Amino acid sequence: MKTIHIGALECSNDLPLTLIAGPCQLESLDHALMIAEAMAKACADAGAGYVFKASYDKANRTSLSGKRGLGLDEGLRVMDEVRAEIGCPTLTDVHSPEHCAAVAQAVDVMQIPAFLCRQTDLLIAAGETGAVINIKKGQFLAPWDMPNVISKVESTGNENIMLTERGASFGYNALVADFRSLPTMAKTGYPVIMDATHSVQQPGGQGGSSGGQREFAPVMARAAVSLGIAGVFIETHEDPDNAPSDGPNMIPLDQMPALVKSLMQFDALAKADPCRV
Repeated sequence: MKTIHIGALECSNDLPLTLIAGPCQLESLDHALMIAEAMAKACADAGAGYVFKASYDKANRTSLSGKRGLGLDEGLRVMDEVRAEIGCPTLTDVHSPEHCAAVAQAVDVMQIPAFLCRQTDLLIAAGETGAVINIKKGQFLAPWDMPNVISKVESTGNENIMLTERGASFGYNALVADFRSLPTMAKTGYPVIMDATHSVQQPGGQGGSSGGQREFAPVMARAAVSLGIAGVFIETHEDPDNAPSDGPNMIPLDQMPALVKSLMQFDALAKADPCRV
């Protein structure tokens, strides 16, 4: 199994669990610091690694009227300050090859959105920065097709790669998580992450925005961690019902400490007796 270094953090399918968690989109510096501080403490108390995540631009909102975030310049300034003040690695997604170089200066991990996981120019531009690249598997893609995606980043000489499962399209406005995809992608040797909140999303399910079933997000997280994976991706907010995006599938911030503690117990059991296929 490959070990990826994210700042001072080591991430691997064989090492203790890493939590990638934060709000869907950046709202302000104070808000980002509040969530990052709370999550960093919860993870430290439970013995989990922690990476703060948030998006400076939600470029794939369902509706034109959907809020997109702080934008590139202000968003990267906030991400840089969170990393400096909280002392944790940070992650944000990129949608354009032209943004990659600037983003790599402000965050530790660049995330390739699921819809864009086959965009060759974006993957190569991201890989060329040398940053850690977290690739979300497309809702339309089989897990055994991910080596083709990996090879595009590897062609730049960058092997700092993580792979994230976020569910597969299942008819209209629905996703389903096939847990066979986690050990299948783990065969590549790269760290595998489970996106527990986007996997319960209902794309476009509310007409002008996506719906979701947040009550099932902890279920997805526990099931995935029990297989022995590198990490879990969770979007969280202190008031999900009034969050600017993805509120229906986000876990309330005050529920996160107990969930992280529970996940670490499942992780310890899984890592003591790894599941291999």
